[in-house]
Amino acid sequence: MQDTQTELSALAAAHPDTYALIVRSEKVTAELIDALPSLKVVIRAGAGYNTIDTKHARQKKIDVMNTPGANANAVAEEVIALMLADARHLIAADASTRTGAWEKSKFMGREVTGKTVGIVGLGAIGRLVAKRLSGFECKILAFDPVLSEEAAARIGAKLVSLKDLFAQSDYVSLHIPENEHTKGLINKDLFSVMKKGATIVNCARCGVVNEADLRAIKAEKGLRFLNDVYPKDAEGPKTVTDIADIMLPHLGASTKEANFNAAQRSAEQLIDFDSKGVTSYIVNRDIPEGLDETYAELTYTIATLARAMIGGDTKLNRIETSFYGDLRKFGNWLAVPVVCALSDEFDRSMDPKAAVAFLQDMGIEYSVRETDETKGYGNSITIDLMASIDKDNLRRISVRGTVAEGVMMISRIGNFDKLYFEPSGHLALFTYMDRPGVLSEIAGAMAKEGINIDDVRNPHDKSGERSIAILKVSQPVSEKVLAKVAGKIEAINFCAVSF
Repeated sequence: MQDTQTELSALAAAHPDTYALIVRSEKVTAELIDALPSLKVVIRAGAGYNTIDTKHARQKKIDVMNTPGANANAVAEEVIALMLADARHLIAADASTRTGAWEKSKFMGREVTGKTVGIVGLGAIGRLVAKRLSGFECKILAFDPVLSEEAAARIGAKLVSLKDLFAQSDYVSLHIPENEHTKGLINKDLFSVMKKGATIVNCARCGVVNEADLRAIKAEKGLRFLNDVYPKDAEGPKTVTDIADIMLPHLGASTKEANFNAAQRSAEQLIDFDSKGVTSYIVNRDIPEGLDETYAELTYTIATLARAMIGGDTKLNRIETSFYGDLRKFGNWLAVPVVCALSDEFDRSMDPKAAVAFLQDMGIEYSVRETDETKGYGNSITIDLMASIDKDNLRRISVRGTVAEGVMMISRIGNFDKLYFEPSGHLALFTYMDRPGVLSEIAGAMAKEGINIDDVRNPHDKSGERSIAILKVSQPVSEKVLAKVAGKIEAINFCAVSF
């Protein structure tokens, strides 16, 4: 890598008039950017762009682009290759046979055909894994918090909860990004329900798997772990050496075809960027001129709260948004933070067309409603989510928010109006049929769990029949505690969310 960096620096010194830079894994540092005063665009021939100083590039008005999906087939094929190699003990059998041994009985394998495969994340790679497995007549289960059941069915997958996926699958293949929501997501709660002898394939990101939890339960359940991802792509000891049955040096995108596809996509994107002004793949996009960044954050926050209230595992069918006042002209652009709040797979710096296209792929309708300015809502945002509870029932959640004196405020949830609470820290929300003493029951139950209530809103709805308790609390509320409190007060709806 150092030699490559030296070569790149030398190229920059020899060509200070460089307009566009296309890189693979090379680091594009602030120093390199400053050495190229004519630079206008950097394209990462691949999906990840953590090796590029995107913030410094934006300060210099340089667009950074990537080529998502160019490596998808290579990674999908690697997943299948790992499954087959492990099922038939190909690596160990090869080493044994080269020594002159003949250990047929030792390497008795199993077949992939007819097995149940769980795919966590049905993005570009996850979908291709499902497609590649179709020839093996596997039953495909999938977990994706955004994808609709209809969209999953079109690729031959059945949507289930994450826990059900781990409990029912012979193989689990991970295809989710690593971020604050997914770090350590694959943990003891999921490992403990897996079938004996089941296999986990991680060609996504190393941080999504809690290695300590896997280490504690792997031998007991006879789990298999096939791994291709690490904290750093570099020589040296690896923390998963003792628990990985097969480990590869991050070969997912290492095919001639994937490299060609990424290079070709980079060149095509550069041409489209120059000749047509196409900016769909810019990953360090600035907010539109005239839009207060707080409203972009508000949009993200409202969508996050609405998603929590409607249920993280419910399947969204439709999203309707309303942007009032000066925000009307930014309605299309603000689709981006909406989608980012709903899916970890969508990057916050993508453009509105990509956001709407992403939702269409997920089978979700999206619309921006015409607004009635006579209502006097000022600069405010309303987001409605509609989701399927089951085949016969739909649920709708509507949340409105605004900004007051530079502070984000949630002003309405459903029929509960004039709330004006700040969505920050850790929140727990309960709706219930109004009756005396419920708030004290909630406070008492929280106190027993060592959770302190810092602030509370507790209004009735317009009918006076229902109440909502919105509690800002001292620490995150676990699902177990949340369900316990909800059961105690016979809550109609409840959720916890942290900002």
